[in-house]
Amino acid sequence: MRTFANVQELKAAVGEKFGPTEWRTVTQEQVNTFADATDDHQWIHVDVERAKEGPFGGTIAHGYLTLSLLPSFMFSLIKVEGIAMGVNFGLNKVRFHKPVPVGARIRAVGELTDVKNSPAGYLSSLKMTIEIEGEKRPACVAETLSLYVAAE
Repeated sequence: MRTFANVQELKAAVGEKFGPTEWRTVTQEQVNTFADATDDHQWIHVDVERAKEGPFGGTIAHGYLTLSLLPSFMFSLIKVEGIAMGVNFGLNKVRFHKPVPVGARIRAVGELTDVKNSPAGYLSSLKMTIEIEGEKRPACVAETLSLYVAAE
C-alpha cells in the first residue's frame, strides 16, 4: 500500500501505477449473496449444475459483483491522509472483458490518471484493472472517481 500524507502528494503521483493487490478467491457463497442483494438470480451465476453445461463451464461472478470489489482493492493500494474524508464519486468508464469463474482468484492494479481541484475538494481518477489468475485478458477495467475533502 502506498500512503500519501496529503492530496498534494497524491497529485504529484499522477501517472504512477500501484499494486498488484493480494489474490482473492471468488466463492459461490459471495455470488449467491450478491444475487440475493440484487435480485439477479440468473442461472449462469447461481445454478451450479445447469451452469456446468452452459457457455462458461460453471458458474461465474456477476460483472457488478466484480466491480463492487473495487473499493476493497483500492483501499489496499492507496491511502490518503490529511483529509476530512474520501468518498466514491462515480465511474467514467467500465468494461467487463472476461467473466470471472467461481473459484478463480482475482487481484487488481491501479494507475493514477488525474487529480484535479473541484468545488467540493479534489477529484482523483484511478484506472483499476482486475486480473484473473492465469488469464491474459482482465476481468474488468474501470476508471474510478474519488472525491477527497480537505481537512479544515
